[in-house]
Amino acid sequence: MSDSKFDQLRDKIIRHIQHTLDYCKSASKEEFNQNLMMQEACIFNVLQVGELAAKIIEYGLEQECPDIQWRQMRGMRNRLVHDYDGIRLEIVWETIQKDFPQLLEKLEKS
Repeated sequence: MSDSKFDQLRDKIIRHIQHTLDYCKSASKEEFNQNLMMQEACIFNVLQVGELAAKIIEYGLEQECPDIQWRQMRGMRNRLVHDYDGIRLEIVWETIQKDFPQLLEKLEKS
């Protein structure tokens, strides 16, 4: 039996979060700020997480895991894609360091 649509999207989000956390696990904020390749890899994964969150919203699947801020995730993706006022690396770094570990834990339990 195949996984549900939510399970498929959730698993993709988990993979993008894990990749991002792996890229940054031994990096300091200063190293992140100076490493363009790391920034671009992480921003790509943050974008993918937001895009997948948008799909969860589009398919009406938010209630599968209602304690996750799906709309905020989509909103961050929109800000990054459309470069509203430029990409603020500090916010990307904080998202990776503070929000991604908590999000990963919630998603792995769902």
